[in-house]
Amino acid sequence: MVYMSGAKALVESLKREKVDVIFGIPGGATLTIYDVLYDYDIRHVLARHEQCAAHMADGYARALREERRAGVCSGTSGPGSTNLITGIATAMMDSSPVVAITGQVPTSMIGRDAFQETDMIGVSMPITKYNFQPRRPEEIPETVKKAFYIATTGRPGPVVIDVPKDVQIGEAEMEFPDMAEIRGYLPEVKPDPLKIKRAKELLLNAERPIILAGGGVLISGATRELVALAELLQTPVATTLMGKGAIPENHPLSLGPIGMHGRPAANKLVVEADLILAVGMRFSDRTVGRFEDFGADAKLIHVDIDQSELEKNVEVDLTVVGDAKAVLSMLLEEVMKSYVKGEETLWAKRVREVKEEFREMKLVDGKGAKPALVLKKARELLPPDALVTTEVGQCQMWASLHFDVLKPNTFLTSGGLGTMGFGFPAAIGAKVAKPDVPVMDIAGDGSFGMTENSLATSVTENIPVIVLILDNRSLGMIVQWQRMFYGRRYMASDLKGIPDFVKLAQAYGAQGIRAESVEDAEAALRYALKSDVTTVIDLIVSPEEDVLPFVAPGSSLREMIL
Repeated sequence: MVYMSGAKALVESLKREKVDVIFGIPGGATLTIYDVLYDYDIRHVLARHEQCAAHMADGYARALREERRAGVCSGTSGPGSTNLITGIATAMMDSSPVVAITGQVPTSMIGRDAFQETDMIGVSMPITKYNFQPRRPEEIPETVKKAFYIATTGRPGPVVIDVPKDVQIGEAEMEFPDMAEIRGYLPEVKPDPLKIKRAKELLLNAERPIILAGGGVLISGATRELVALAELLQTPVATTLMGKGAIPENHPLSLGPIGMHGRPAANKLVVEADLILAVGMRFSDRTVGRFEDFGADAKLIHVDIDQSELEKNVEVDLTVVGDAKAVLSMLLEEVMKSYVKGEETLWAKRVREVKEEFREMKLVDGKGAKPALVLKKARELLPPDALVTTEVGQCQMWASLHFDVLKPNTFLTSGGLGTMGFGFPAAIGAKVAKPDVPVMDIAGDGSFGMTENSLATSVTENIPVIVLILDNRSLGMIVQWQRMFYGRRYMASDLKGIPDFVKLAQAYGAQGIRAESVEDAEAALRYALKSDVTTVIDLIVSPEEDVLPFVAPGSSLREMIL
C-alpha cells in the first residue's frame, strides 16, 4: 500500500493501464489531476472543445482496435463534462472503448446547484456502458481498473469516471489491484456448439447464401476467419457501414456495404439470398430498410456478442450468442468437416453477373470535380494501411460507395449516432495512435465547420492530417432530401460559401488548397501526402450532386433508387 492523494492515485492507475495519451481541456474541477499529470510522462493533447476531445479519444481507440486499447478524454465539471456527451454517445452507438474522466464539485456540494455542477452520472447513464463516481480517495484505483476492463471487454463501450474535487485532493492508503472483479459481469460467452452445428447445416443447405458482416467482426479481429469461411463456401460478403473493411473491398467475394446508400450489387443480391448469416451487426434501420421486409424470403442466422441485440429489430431463424471471432472459428471448423467443393454454382454465376452489371453503371454525368472520381483517385494515391475517417452526410455516403477499404480498421466513421463533426477530431486521435501512417478525413463543408477549431490542436500539437472537404456550399444531405421529398423548398440549408476554408486553414497555421477538378484534387493530395503540416483541401462540388443509389426512409431495399 502507498499513501497518496486521490488525484495521484488516478494518474498512477492510468499509467498502470498503459495509457500514453489523454485528450482534454482542464478546468477548475480537474486542476488537481492536471497538476499531478505535470510529473508524469503521459502525453496530454489540448483540445479546443471537449466534444472534440471525446472524438479524438474515440478515433484513437478505433485505430488501435486490434490491441483493444481504450481512448481517454477529460473535461471539467458542468459544461466541460456535458460537452463530452455527444462524443460519449457516439462511442456508445458504435461500440468504441472510451474512458471519460470528468471533474465534479466536492461531495459536500453535490445536489446544491454549486458553480459548474451537473449530475454527470444521471446525464451519462443512458449513453455509457457504465459510470462511476468514487466518494473516497481510496476507491479510485479499483474504479479505474474496473472502468478499463468494462470499456474494453465484451461489446466495448464508453465508461465515465466522475471524480469530486475533494476526492482528488484527499489522501489515503492506496491499493492497486491487478485484476478487476465485477459481480455479474461476464463479458466472455462461449458459443453453443449445437447452435454452431445448426448454423453449419443451414449454410450448407442454402442455394443462395450471403454473409453480412458488421462492426463486431472488426472489433473482435475476426476478418481472417470471415474471409476464410467465405472463400471455402464461395459465399459473397456484404457489410454494414460499420463493417466496411471486414473483407478487402477488392476481393472477388466482396459486395460492399448494403443499406440506404448501399452499393447496388449488395442491395440487389441480399434481397435475392435464401440465407443470410449476419455477424456482429444489429440490423439498423439504415442498413436493412423496412424491418419486416428484410430477409422475408430467406433464413436468417444472427451472431452477436450482445444478447440484447438478438431478436430486437428483425425476427431470425437462429441466434448465436458469442464473440464473432470465436463463432466464426468454430463454424469454419465445422464446415471443413463436411463441405465438399463442387462445380461453380448458379448462385456464384449470378453474383458475378450482378456485380458486372453494376460495374458498368455510369458513375457520373456532367463536368467538374465529381466526388466519386476524386475518391477513387484518393484510393489510388493512399497506401492500403492509411487511416480514413469521415464526417457525416453526403461525404460519408460517397466515401462508403466509392472509397474501397483494403485493410480492416482503417475506415473510421460515426455510424449509429451519425455525428456531424466526428471525422476531423477522430482523424487527429487516429494519427496520435498511428503516427507513421497517413490519416485523411473525408469531410463535408457543413460537418467540418462544426469542429474546425481542432485545426488549432492539429497544428500546435504537431499532429498532421489531411482534410478533403467535398464543398457544395450547403448542408448536402439536407439539400438532397429537400430536392427529392420537399419540392426543392430549400430551407436553412444554404451555407453561402462561408467560411473560405483555404484562408481558415492558413489562419490556424495549416495549409489550405482549393481544388476545382479531379486533376486539382490529385495534385493537392500528392502534395499533402508529402507534407508534415495539416493540409485542408477545399474541393468545390455542385450542390445539385446527389448520392445514389438511395433507399428512402421506411422503404425496402427492393425499392432502391438508382
